[in-house]
Amino acid sequence: MAVHKIIDDFCDDSFTLVALHSSMEDFAMVYTINSCLKSKFKRSSEDLDLSKNLSFPIFEWKDDSTESYWTLINNKSEYREQSIGHDLFENERSFSKRYLLPEYKEVDYLLKIEHDDYTLEEETLKKLLKIPKIITAYILDADQLKSKNNLIF
Repeated sequence: MAVHKIIDDFCDDSFTLVALHSSMEDFAMVYTINSCLKSKFKRSSEDLDLSKNLSFPIFEWKDDSTESYWTLINNKSEYREQSIGHDLFENERSFSKRYLLPEYKEVDYLLKIEHDDYTLEEETLKKLLKIPKIITAYILDADQLKSKNNLIF
C-alpha cells in the first residue's frame, strides 16, 4: 500500500499579507479601499468557515492588469454564545470574539495579495497609509505565523 504525505510547504508562498488597523466596518473598509486603490472588491458568495461558530466574510478582487488576486478579510469574528444554566444573566446575550490570526489580535483586517510583482506591495502600502480612516498598515511575514493554515482559502 502506498503512503502519501503532505509536505509542509503545501500552500503557495507567493503572496503578501498586509495588516490593517481601522475601526471601520467591513463594508465601509471595502468601499474606501475601492475608492482609493481603484479596485473592485466584492463580497464572496461564501464565507471562510473555520468551525461551526466561526466564520469570516471574504471580499475578493482579481486584477487582470497586474495578474494578481486580492482578498480582504476581517481578522475578528463575533458569535453569540449559548447561555447554559439558570442564573441572573440567563436572558442576556453573550458574545465571544475569535480571530483568524490569534497571534495578531490587534489587527482588524488582513489584505492578502497573491502576485509576482513585488513593487506592487510597496505601492499598495503607500496608498493604504494615505487613507485617513486606516490607522496603520504594515506587511506581515507569513513565514512567522503560527496560524498560517487559516490563510488557505
